[in-house]
Amino acid sequence: MRTLLAAAVLLAATGAGTARAMAADPNALWMIVHDHCVPDKMNNKNPAPCAEVKLGDDPDKGFAILKDLEGETQYLLIPTARITGIESPALLAPDAPNYFAEAWAARGFVDAAAHRELPRDDLSLAINSIYARSQNQLHIHIDCTRSDVRDAVRRELAAVGDKWAPFPEPLRGHRYWAMRVLSPTLDGIDPFKLLADGLPGAKAAMAAQTIVIVGADFPEGPGFVILATHADPAARSRGGGEELQDHACAVARS
Repeated sequence: MRTLLAAAVLLAATGAGTARAMAADPNALWMIVHDHCVPDKMNNKNPAPCAEVKLGDDPDKGFAILKDLEGETQYLLIPTARITGIESPALLAPDAPNYFAEAWAARGFVDAAAHRELPRDDLSLAINSIYARSQNQLHIHIDCTRSDVRDAVRRELAAVGDKWAPFPEPLRGHRYWAMRVLSPTLDGIDPFKLLADGLPGAKAAMAAQTIVIVGADFPEGPGFVILATHADPAARSRGGGEELQDHACAVARS
C-alpha cells in the first residue's frame, strides 16, 4: 500500500521539471523520499518506490535515486535532507554532500534502462533554476544528452578551458558558460561550489542559476564539461538546463 501511494503521488507530479508538472504538488518528491523510500529502506531493506537509498552514517546526508515517470531512462537524485533547490546555502557548506558526484555514480540506472552502456558524452546531469522547476526539493536529473548538444560539445571541446568562459555556440537557443574538469568522476569536485565561487555574480543569485554536466573524453583523458547559465526574463529564459537533456534518449538508438 505504501508503495502504491507513493507511486500515485509521483504520478500526480507527472515528471518533475516538466510543463505538465507545473500545477502538481511542489512537495511531491519530498514526500516520496521522506515518507516512503527512506522508511522502507530502514524498516524493510527495500527502498521502494525508489530504485536506491543510501543513508550512510548520517541519514540527513543521504540521497535517493528515483525513476522519473517522464521518459524511459530519466532518473532523479534527491537528498534525504530537506533542501529546496540550487539556492540553498546548505549546498555551499564545507561539509555538504557532493550530490553531483553521487548522481554521476548512479548513471548505471540510465545505462540499464537504455539496455546498453552509453558513452560518457551521451550522459548528462542537470539541475534547474528556481524559475524552471516544479518541485521544492532539490533533484538532479540523470539522463541522456540531446544529440545536438552532444555534437556541439564535441565540436567545441578544445575551446573549453579550466576556467569559466562563454561556450562558443548557443545551446537550445541559449548562451551558456563552460569549464572543463579532467577526472573520470566528480569525487572531490563540487559543481555548486565551482559555480558560486568562480562565475561572477552567481553566488549572489544562485536561485536563478542552472547547471548541466556532460561527460567528455579529452585528449588528456576522461572528464566533464560543466555548463551554466541563469534565468533571464528579457531573453525568455527560465534557467532550465534540463533542456539540454533528451528524456526520449534518442542517442541510445543511434
